Amino acid sequence: MGILLRWLGAFILLVAIFNPTQWNYVTWARDAWADQTPLVVFTGLILAVIAMVYLVSTMRSIGILGALVIAAIFAAGIWVLIDWGVLGLNNSALNVWLIIVALSLILGIGMSWSILRQRLSGQQTTDEVDG
Repeated sequence: MGILLRWLGAFILLVAIFNPTQWNYVTWARDAWADQTPLVVFTGLILAVIAMVYLVSTMRSIGILGALVIAAIFAAGIWVLIDWGVLGLNNSALNVWLIIVALSLILGIGMSWSILRQRLSGQQTTDEVDG
């Protein structure tokens, strides 16, 4: 359940930052910049900090190679669906949603990697702390 919640948190974060609808930070910030600059900056900083937590945790746990492997698996799955005629590349909104799902999967797996590895291998993961 925790793995699902971590993925859902990443998905909500990315959707809050940007999505193909009008309900996202980027669109709101562009429209509200002149009237609500302090709130736009404050909200942007909060979203940036949350995104950094996800990104740093992901890079520490799976690294760039792991992120690329997950992205490649997702891309191959999309390729299969396109080849079967289930998906097409002509819907830009759908493509953005697919990218958001792929990125949220990378971040969610990255946040959950030590839990997954422990469950699969039975080994505990610890960080080295220099004293």
